[in-house]
Amino acid sequence: MTDDRLDGRLGWLDSRAGVILLALLSALPLLWPDFAPLVDLPGHMGRYAIQLRLEDSPILQQWYGFDWQLIGNLGVDLLVVPLEPIFGLELAVKLIVMMIPVLSTLGILWISREVHGHVSPATLLALPFIYGHPFMFGFANFGLAMAFALNAFALWLRLGRLHTLRLRALLFVPIGFIIWVTHSFAWGVLGLLCFSAETIRNHDAKMGWFQAMFQAGLQCLSLAPPALLMILWRASGVKGETGDWFNWDAKMTWFIMVLRDRWQWFDIGSLCVILVSLYVIGRSRHFEFSRNLGVSAIILAITFILLPRIVFGSAYADMRLSPYVFVIALLAIRPKPQATKQAVSIVAAFALVFFLVRLGGTTASFLMFDQRHDQTLKVLDHVPRGARVITFMGRRTGVPWVGNREEHIGAFLIIRREAFSNDQWDMQGAQLLKIKKADAKGFAADPSQITKHKDARYEVWRTTEYALKKFPRDAFDYVWLITPMPFDEAVLNGMTLVWKNEDSFLYRINKPVVTTPQ
Repeated sequence: MTDDRLDGRLGWLDSRAGVILLALLSALPLLWPDFAPLVDLPGHMGRYAIQLRLEDSPILQQWYGFDWQLIGNLGVDLLVVPLEPIFGLELAVKLIVMMIPVLSTLGILWISREVHGHVSPATLLALPFIYGHPFMFGFANFGLAMAFALNAFALWLRLGRLHTLRLRALLFVPIGFIIWVTHSFAWGVLGLLCFSAETIRNHDAKMGWFQAMFQAGLQCLSLAPPALLMILWRASGVKGETGDWFNWDAKMTWFIMVLRDRWQWFDIGSLCVILVSLYVIGRSRHFEFSRNLGVSAIILAITFILLPRIVFGSAYADMRLSPYVFVIALLAIRPKPQATKQAVSIVAAFALVFFLVRLGGTTASFLMFDQRHDQTLKVLDHVPRGARVITFMGRRTGVPWVGNREEHIGAFLIIRREAFSNDQWDMQGAQLLKIKKADAKGFAADPSQITKHKDARYEVWRTTEYALKKFPRDAFDYVWLITPMPFDEAVLNGMTLVWKNEDSFLYRINKPVVTTPQ
C-alpha cells in the first residue's frame, strides 16, 4: 500500500515558473485599459502632470503651485519623475500601477513560503484581495506601499528564520524609510506584522509572553526611525481632523464591500465563498492555522476595529486595512503533516479556480469601464488648450455598488489639454499641490466637482442646479456635465452646447462682447 500523505507541497505552485506566472496573471485586468479605471487615479495623474510640467508651463502656473517636501505619501509621485521622460505620463503611471498586483502577489507567495516552508494552496484564495476596495478607490501610493510592505515582511521572516538579526536590523532602517515615504500607513501595517510575528517567534523559543513582546519591540526598533519624520511632518502645519471613531455602520460596509467592483451578486458571493472557505478549511482534519500569521491577522483585525474612519483629514483610513486582514488570515492556513495528496489537491484546484474567476470578472469589468471612459474623454477634442473648465459630475445617493468611476475624470483636462480642472485636492501637508485660483473660491478644488440629487438631503455636496447657479462664470470658459442629476435647464442660460454624448455635455460660457468706443 502506498502512503498518500505529503508535506503540503505542490510542485507547480512552488516552482519558480508557477510563481512568475501567477504574478504576471495578476496584472491581466490592467493590461488593456489606457489607464486603470480606479476612482481617484485620474486625479492623482493630474497632480503628476502639474508637478512634472509646471516649471515649463506658464498656463499651469496661473492656477497651480507645487513645492516638493518630504511627506509620507510620495510613492508614485516620485517614480513618475524618471519614468515619464521615457514612457510619457500615462504609460508610466499604467506601468507603475501594474506593478502593484505583481509585487503584491510575489509578496503573498513569499510570505507563505517563509512561514510554511512552501506555498500553501489556500494562499491562492488571498490573491483576489489585491484588487480589493482600497485599490478600486485608486489609493495608488497606499497600494504600492503595501506591495512593498508584503515583500518586506517576507524578508523580515526569512532573516529571522536564518537568525541573521543584525543584518536584518541594518537592512530595515532604509527599508522602513522607503515604505514610509511611499505611504506612511503601510509603514505602520508593516510594523504591526513584524511585531506580531516576532512575538510568536520569541514565544516559540520558550520566552514568556511579556519577554517575547519586549524582545519583539526591541527587534522592531530598526523600523522606528520614520516616526521622527512623522512627527516633523505633522508638526509642519498639517491640518485635518482625526475622528469618526467606532462607526460600526461604516466598518460593516467596508467589510461587505471588501471585494467591491461592479456586480454586487458576484462580489458579495465571492466574499461568502471566502468566509465559508475559512471555516471549512480551517476546521478540516487536513489543515490548520499558523500561530504566526493567525496572531498577525487578529492584530490587524483589532486595528481595523480601533481605527477611526478619518485620520488627519484623510478619509477611509480603516477601510484601507480590510483586504489585508483577509490576506493574512488566508495565508495562515496550511496543510497538516498528515494531510493527504487528495485533500491538498482539492483545495489547490478550488483556490485556483476562485482566483481565475475573480481575475476574469475584474478583467471584464475593467474593459467595460475603459470603453465608457473612451467615450467620455471624446469631449477633450472640443476643449481648447489652456481653457478653464469646471466639471460637475452627478453622483447617486449613498454608496452605490458600482459607480462610473469618473469623479476625477476631469483631471484629463490637465493631462491632455493643459487646462484647469476643479477636481484636484487642496490639502495642506497631505498634498504638495497648491491651487491658486482665487476667483473660483469654493469651486476650485475637490469635491466641488461632485453634485447630488436635490432629494439627497444628507449628502454634503451641492445639487447640480445649485452648483450651476452659484459658480462664478467669469472664472471659467466651459462647463462639463457628466451624468448630471435632474435640474432646471433655465440655469444654462448664457451657455452654448458645444458637444454631447449619451450622458456627458460640454457647454461654452458666453462672454459679453466688449466694444471700444469710437
